[in-house]
Amino acid sequence: MFENLKNVIEQVGKDEGIDKKILIEALQDAMLTVARKHYGFARDIEAQFNEKTGEIELHEFKNVIGDVFDDEIEISLEDARKIDPDAQEGDSMGFKMDPASLGRIAAQSAKQVIIQKVREAKKDIVFKEYANRKNEVVTGVVRKIERGEIIVDLGKTEAIVPRREQIPNEIYKPGDRIQGIITEVHDIARGPQIVMSRADEMYLVKLFEMEVPEIYEGIVTIQAAAREPGVRAKIAVSSKDSDVDPVGACVGMKGSRVQSVVSNLRGEKIDIVPWEIDPIRFVCNAIAPAEVSRIRMNEQAKAMELIVQDDQLSLAIGKRGQNVRLASKLSGWRLDIISEAEIMRRTEGGQIPLRMIPGIGEGNAEVLKGQGYEAAQQILDADEEKLSSVPGFTPEGMREIRNLVHLFTEERARTISTLKNHFRHDVDSMEFLDSLDDKQLQIIKIPGIGLKLLRHLKLSGIENLDDLLKTTSEDLASKLALSDDEAVLILQTAKSHLDKRAKMSVEDKLKGLKSLESNILDMSLDEPPEEAAAGAN
Repeated sequence: MFENLKNVIEQVGKDEGIDKKILIEALQDAMLTVARKHYGFARDIEAQFNEKTGEIELHEFKNVIGDVFDDEIEISLEDARKIDPDAQEGDSMGFKMDPASLGRIAAQSAKQVIIQKVREAKKDIVFKEYANRKNEVVTGVVRKIERGEIIVDLGKTEAIVPRREQIPNEIYKPGDRIQGIITEVHDIARGPQIVMSRADEMYLVKLFEMEVPEIYEGIVTIQAAAREPGVRAKIAVSSKDSDVDPVGACVGMKGSRVQSVVSNLRGEKIDIVPWEIDPIRFVCNAIAPAEVSRIRMNEQAKAMELIVQDDQLSLAIGKRGQNVRLASKLSGWRLDIISEAEIMRRTEGGQIPLRMIPGIGEGNAEVLKGQGYEAAQQILDADEEKLSSVPGFTPEGMREIRNLVHLFTEERARTISTLKNHFRHDVDSMEFLDSLDDKQLQIIKIPGIGLKLLRHLKLSGIENLDDLLKTTSEDLASKLALSDDEAVLILQTAKSHLDKRAKMSVEDKLKGLKSLESNILDMSLDEPPEEAAAGAN
């Protein structure tokens, strides 16, 4: 069994892909294990492969000593010199042993040791090979399906596709070819366990690398990917070359490239969006195909509130919330979708206390509060019969109050709507508008006062019309860095505007709502938000 092994070692090494050195070490260990079991562990025995003869040779070593105590490990100087005349006391003398003396049972034991060593070597080779192939796309043949898990034959070894890593509704049967990405490699007792996935985001990325040369060459980069396997996916791409459109490169001529990936994923819809370093712009891209009107951002919580037009709400959310979930995963931000109607419902005066509405007065508001009418919306929702019977008020008086509430809420709604429509592409201005209260909205209606001047007024502690009118022209000029003439003109315009509004009857104000939108634009938005909006300009 241990003779003429050279050819056998070379052949096994070639067939199994095992290094010849590993096989030789396995043979030597097997021979040594059998020899020690046969002769005892006390004896000093070594096994060595002889390249020339192709045999495993056994050598026993004994110490040369004057008085022998244990002849299994010692030899007398006299006997040693019979073999080697130059032997000296303290030398170690080797003797070649006859492997045939080990017997047939010992040879079978050696065979088992060799088989075990070869098996372990093969396991180690396979583990190292596939451990270095994580995130690599591989193709195999379905061998069997056990408890919903797919066992795949990769040639040298098997892989497993757990149920969680499969694309829903895909059906495979033994003999089918299957492709996936290696996500995990575990070294377990029965051999390396390789986990394949068809549901992982990296599989989507690798498919695009295979289909898009610009990605493989490093010109286009997939910055992020998110999937709901078998249904929909989103990827964000960027380009190092300004002449290369990253989205167009991934889509390909007439959609050929992306369609190839879609086919591999059994019809999974894929959205390709441009990546942006600015998180707000990136989120707007990620929520596509829906369009975002404006965004409120909380950096500490890493959350954004996306405000969209009513007709964009269902598109932004997607079927069963799919679009917003993928956009959130793609961007790494928690996203909430809110319609303009909802925002308007929250902010347009429905919950504004009656005491805040000009013309009603603190006394009347207090009496109405005692009757259950504390907020504007409660007055608007009440029917005429109930309002006409409110104690302490005549029917005409309640109609006047209702007209004041209606005027205030309508005027406020139109003011906000007009301003937000004008500044819909300016995120900073939209956020500033959302922060304004009702008294600050009254200031922006004054001719010549735009958002920039309103910001400066607010920073200077002038937060409402009363504050503005109480300020002297010298203080206003100093706080806003204006000339004296400019400050005087702003104060005069504010007083004139207030006097004009005070002289109008409620009916006149209601009739004037139709022209309110153009008046706001004429008064406040003649200049772009980036420029100064001082009245004297």
